[in-house]
Amino acid sequence: MKRNELSFFLGKSKRGIIGGMLCLAIFTAQAQTTETAPSNPNVRLGQKALIDGDFKAAANHLQKALPAESGDPDVMYMLGYSQYQIGEYKKALASFGKVIQLRPDHESAYYYRGKANNILAVQTDLKISSSSREKMLNEALADYTKAIELNAGDVKYYQNRGIAYRDLGILRGTSGTANYDKALATEAYDKSIADFEQVLTMTPGKKDIQTEVKKAKVYRDNLK
Repeated sequence: MKRNELSFFLGKSKRGIIGGMLCLAIFTAQAQTTETAPSNPNVRLGQKALIDGDFKAAANHLQKALPAESGDPDVMYMLGYSQYQIGEYKKALASFGKVIQLRPDHESAYYYRGKANNILAVQTDLKISSSSREKMLNEALADYTKAIELNAGDVKYYQNRGIAYRDLGILRGTSGTANYDKALATEAYDKSIADFEQVLTMTPGKKDIQTEVKKAKVYRDNLK
């Protein structure tokens, strides 16, 4: 398996352990039989750590591969993915940004950069202003939208954009705050509902998304 295939595989994985034990066994077998190992020893160690699900070790090894490998979008993606998995979201933002600079069509880099920004924007223990949180949410929305432009058939892009719109609605719709704006909050909730309904169109019967639609409508209708 080539490294660009590895980045695609990692980007599509929804769990911390890469793809489950069966996929992991297949991935390991392919990596051993179809790929010439990267020349950089830290990249090799980083790949192995990713296969093992040891994201902290992977991030450490891949960081050591820089700056020599900083022009390789696959190495930078593996680094960003590892940083994301261990909660180093600000570092992940920079790594995914580098991937996008090198590969503007890398949909998974947009997706994970969006998720990292969304997570940071709603962390209550992060001492940042409401305007900074809003900026992060808008950047997340832009990244999810770009991912959708690149692949309109991936339902998780709509679901996560719906979550970001909901979070923006909460931020702009909290009365008594400096950035309160009922009209903008209503618009954000409407867009959130539209994305969640798109998810239900693509994957009917998802009860968690049905619940999200109901919650967003309640939040919107209760704006003061």
